[in-house]
Formats: sequence, structure tokens, C-alpha cells
Amino acid sequence: MAALDVELLEALSDNYVCLVVDPATGTSGVVDPAEADLVLRALEERDRKLDWILNTHHHADHTAGNLEVKRATGAKIAGPAADAHRIEGLDVELVEGENFVFGSHDVRILETPGHTSGHIAFFFADAKVLFCGDTLFALGCGRLFEGTPAQMWHSLEKFASMPDETLVYCGHEYTLSNARFALTVDPDNKALGARAAEIEQARASGRPTIPTTLGLERRTNPFLRPHDPGIRRHLGMEDAGDADVFAEIRARKDRF
Repeated sequence: MAALDVELLEALSDNYVCLVVDPATGTSGVVDPAEADLVLRALEERDRKLDWILNTHHHADHTAGNLEVKRATGAKIAGPAADAHRIEGLDVELVEGENFVFGSHDVRILETPGHTSGHIAFFFADAKVLFCGDTLFALGCGRLFEGTPAQMWHSLEKFASMPDETLVYCGHEYTLSNARFALTVDPDNKALGARAAEIEQARASGRPTIPTTLGLERRTNPFLRPHDPGIRRHLGMEDAGDADVFAEIRARKDRF
């Protein structure tokens, strides 16, 4: 498996910014730079150049540092073509179905609308690393600001073919609240109960819950499990379609 070094930086109140390095080539990037000062200070401390700024979507808590970091480092901004009109300074417009080259890595681009209409995810398949922004969270998924439940469920289904060991780097530390909600719709899931207890301990000691893995999410995240008979029985939706069950779970989370 090809190597990819990823380091989390905590930003704003609950954001994660990811510093990414390809050890084979030294190519360096930052995913969703919420705060320019944070990123520039981290680069200086590590004596590191920057080649790429990668944006998953247009929201300011993911793009606010773009232009200052670009001016200071000369890095190029790559992000969703559908959001080119909403991401100032975008150099490379990305669409699903094309590979984006990051050092020695061919990166698969996935269009994942739901949270926003132009949202994308970056999948480093050879390193088994997924940067999914605000589409998938640990034990959750993004709020539907610009899309429908059906769109978001279709977006989440795009992760289905990825290996269980894929590391998932999402945009926020929402896991504790997500765990408490997940137990309300999947109360008989023993794996979820055990994970919720671990999350309580991790957050009490200030430890991040990111990255997670797709395998762990498939076993415990209700937003990836609308097909599960236990969840369906609990919701009284045994005969409903997966997209409809997902929509009900999302609606309950919005009211939680």
C-alpha cells in the first residue's frame, strides 16, 4: 500500500484541517484550510512547502484560509467545479470520473452532493485514505443545506465499494453528539454501545475521534445502515426503501 502522511490540525471550535504529505515525492497539501494562520504556522514549524490546497466544498469554515495561504505559499487551489463561482481563486476545477494527481498518487474524485450542491470527496485509493469533508462524519453525516435526503444517500452509497480499512478524515469533531443520537435509533447495536463508551472517554480526555474507518462506520453509523432490520423495526419502517429510512434518520437527527 502506498504511503500518505496525514496530520490533523484543530481549527475554529470543532473543525479539522488536514496536512497531507506524499513521502515518495514530498508533495504537500492541506485539506479545507479553515484558518490561514494555523496552517502557515504549522508549515513553518515543520519547515514545509505547500503545493496544494484541496477544498471539499465552499463553506467558509473550510475555505476561509484559501487566499492567504495561496499568497504566502504559491500553492494551487483544487476544488469542485460546481462551486467554481463560490470558491475564489480556484485553480483546478474537479469533477467526478477524473483522476487528480497528488505526487505519486492518483486521487479519485467523487461528487457527493447533499450537504452542499457542489460537494466533492478525495479518495486516495492506493493509500486507502478518504477526505470526505462534511458528507460523512464519524457516526453521522452532514446536514442537508443544499440537497435532498435521496441525494445524500446516493452520495454515501459511493463509499460502499471502498475497503473497510479505509481511513476516513471528515471535517468536524461531532462524534460525541452523533454517538448519543445514534443510540436513539439503533439501541440494540452492541458494537455501537461499546463505541459510544469509548468516545465518551476519548472526548473527556481531549483526544480526537478522527480518523475513523469505513468498516467501523458500516458497523455502527446509522446513516450508513438504513437497510439494517433492527433500525427499521425501531423506526417502524420494515418495508420502506433505504432512501426513505435514511431520510427519517436524518430528520430525527435534525430535531435531536
